[in-house]
Amino acid sequence: LSADNHPETGLVLALASARCFRGADGEMVLRYLRALTLDRALGPNASDTMLRHLEGQRQLVSHIVQLVRRGRDGG
Repeated sequence: LSADNHPETGLVLALASARCFRGADGEMVLRYLRALTLDRALGPNASDTMLRHLEGQRQLVSHIVQLVRRGRDGG
């Protein structure tokens, strides 16, 4: 399911994401996900596999953060 191909579904998902991550608990989880992925740097000895794995995680967390932001802005 791609939200980009279905604007109505995308808005529904964005609003649901905003509800899911609202409040102190939701913010705590988002901070944790950011720290685990977006704010993390691998050392120079990181393998190609490790880099690709982290980049996939970053893309997913970035997508969740964007959905939450879109839902909070009302679409």
